[in-house]
Amino acid sequence: MLIKLPRSSECKASEITPEGLYLSRRVLMGGSLAGLALGTLPGNVLAGEPSRYPDVQAGKAPDWFAEKLPDTRWQAVTVQNEAVTPFKDATHYNNFYEFGPDKGDPAANADSLKTEPWSVVIDGEVGKPGRYALEDFVKPYQLEERVYRLRCVEAWSMVIPWLGFPLANVLKQVEPTSKARYVRFETLEDPKSMPGQRSGFALIDWPYEEGLRLDEAMHPLAILAVGMYGRELPNQNGAPLRLVVPWKYGFKSIKSIVRISLVAEQPKTTWQGLAPDEYGFYANVNPTVDHPRWSQARERRLPSGLFSPNVRETQMFNGYADEVASLYDGLDLRKNY
Repeated sequence: MLIKLPRSSECKASEITPEGLYLSRRVLMGGSLAGLALGTLPGNVLAGEPSRYPDVQAGKAPDWFAEKLPDTRWQAVTVQNEAVTPFKDATHYNNFYEFGPDKGDPAANADSLKTEPWSVVIDGEVGKPGRYALEDFVKPYQLEERVYRLRCVEAWSMVIPWLGFPLANVLKQVEPTSKARYVRFETLEDPKSMPGQRSGFALIDWPYEEGLRLDEAMHPLAILAVGMYGRELPNQNGAPLRLVVPWKYGFKSIKSIVRISLVAEQPKTTWQGLAPDEYGFYANVNPTVDHPRWSQARERRLPSGLFSPNVRETQMFNGYADEVASLYDGLDLRKNY
C-alpha cells in the first residue's frame, strides 16, 4: 500500500523551477498545443546548484548525458495545476516485466542492467539505416524537460518530468521511405541481466515489442526520453532510452529500446498478442472504453493510500485531446482501442 506523503513534499508543476529563473514563456509550436507552457532556463542553472528536485537520489550519469545537461531547455512543456509525483513513487512503483511481475521488482532487480555501452539499430523502410552508439544517437538533439501525465492501463497515474527530445527529429534524420507507415520498437533481450526473462512463468514472448502509426510517432508530444527529474533515467524506468507517448496508456511507452524499425504493415505488439481483447494496438487513454475487467472512467493518482485515496476522473487522451484528437478523425475508438 502506498502511503500519502505530506503535502509539503508536493510541488505544483509551475513551482518546479523558481519564477526568477525563467527567461521566456511562449506557446509550443506557435500556440498549436493549447494548454501547454514553454520556457527556457540559462544553460548553467544546474552548474554547482542543488538538485531542482530535493527528493531525487543522485545517479551515475554517463559522460554524454552530463555534457548535454547544461544546455537543457527546462520546462519546455508543462501541465497546469498538477502536482509532480514524488521521485520515490515514480521509481519504486513500476511495470517492467523484464525484472519481475510485481511493482517493486524493477527497483529491486534492475541494478543488474548494464546500460554502457548501448547501441540502437535503425532499420526497415529508411534511407539511412544503421547501428548507432547511444552517445552518437542522441548527440544532434538538445534535451528538453517535458512534464507529462502518465496514465497506466491499470488505472493509476503519475506526473513525471522527463528529459528527452522529439521522436520526430530522429525519424526525419533517418529519412523514411514512401512505404513507411508504422514504427516498431524493441526492448533489450538479455536474460542474464533481466531475471523476468528467465522466469518459466512468464507468458511474454521476448523481446518486448511496441508500435505506433508513423503520424503518431511524428507528433511533437511523442519523445524519446533519456532522463527524468533532472537526472538520467534509473534502470527501472527504462534506462538508457525509452519512448514516452503521453496520450496513450503507459505500456505503449516502451523501455530500454535497442531497435527502431520503420515498416509498411502494422507491427505486432506484445500485449496485443497476449490479450487482444484487453490491449489494443492504439491504447489511447479513453474513459468511455473500459478494460474488460475494470473501469477506465477514473484513476488513482500516486501517491495514494487506503485512508487518503487520490482518485480523479480520467481525461480523454489523458488530457491531450486538443493536441492529438485530430490524429483519429473518422476512426472508431471503441473498435480501435
